[in-house]
Amino acid sequence: MTDPLSLMLAERDHVLADGATGTALMNMGLLAREPAELWNDTQPEKVAQLYRGAIEAGSDLFLTNSFGANESRLRLHGLSDRVAELNRKAAAIARTEADRAGRTVIVAGSMGPIGEIMAPMGSLTHARAVEMFVEQAQALKDGGADILWIETLSALEELRAAAEAARKVGMEWCGCLSFDTAGRTIMGVTPGQLSAAVEALPNPPVAYGANCGIGASDLLRTVASFVASGNERPIIAKGNAGVPHLADGHIHYDGTPELMADYACLARDLGVRVIGGCCGTMPEHLSAMRDALASRAPGPRPTLEQITALLGPFSSAGSDRDDVLTIGRR
Repeated sequence: MTDPLSLMLAERDHVLADGATGTALMNMGLLAREPAELWNDTQPEKVAQLYRGAIEAGSDLFLTNSFGANESRLRLHGLSDRVAELNRKAAAIARTEADRAGRTVIVAGSMGPIGEIMAPMGSLTHARAVEMFVEQAQALKDGGADILWIETLSALEELRAAAEAARKVGMEWCGCLSFDTAGRTIMGVTPGQLSAAVEALPNPPVAYGANCGIGASDLLRTVASFVASGNERPIIAKGNAGVPHLADGHIHYDGTPELMADYACLARDLGVRVIGGCCGTMPEHLSAMRDALASRAPGPRPTLEQITALLGPFSSAGSDRDDVLTIGRR
């Protein structure tokens, strides 16, 4: 492969990704019901500021402000005719900031879930999902994204549709599911099932993994299951910085920079190759993660007990076994 992420992973043990998009923009004034992607047109400097925050904190890769910019989700705001425009602008602003960095920084075109349930459980067909993902992916490519970043999905059917869209537009991609329901996605997918599913695709991702979910401890338990699956494809970990609280009109997560530094090193020692944060992860968290990864020597693979000792208890007694689902306290 010749995409920038594959080249970077060939040269170094790990890549530092970025942190939160929605949390950061809300702290800049984005309203709760306002689509963040509209800011690519109305508040481009604040979107650029978001990107610069990740770059200045040391991120090697950051995501575009396009998570919900598919036709279905934008339709909820009367913006379904602006998919191409808003995605292209998200990537173009990102391209400008990455090119100013003075070092290689990868622009990852973010594509989140469509927001409809895939058939046969729902009415969203594979062909329609592919069509919507293609529209978004092509615009991100046109705007200058280096790679597609498909994230926070819960169903393998939707992941397959997004992968097909990446193939149709000729881009490499990464894929993450969110394991937020006692060790599984809300649609019941286990980490082991994801590990197997990506290898069955005609165009497997450059890297795969988990993002968002409940917290850093739970996410690393999911990573441990990826490792146990035997799949040697690079793993992504983008965990939340704790849980949210509203203070002085701003959203804050209770995960400290010190906790996220511990999380980053634990992820590295588990074998994660792309390490970042999700909700609540701000530039100060990323800086602490960068410094810890640079200054702390790699250690042996941590146990689950060591993970919880540093990051706190799991939110549930979940299981990633295909035949068992143990639901504990949430």
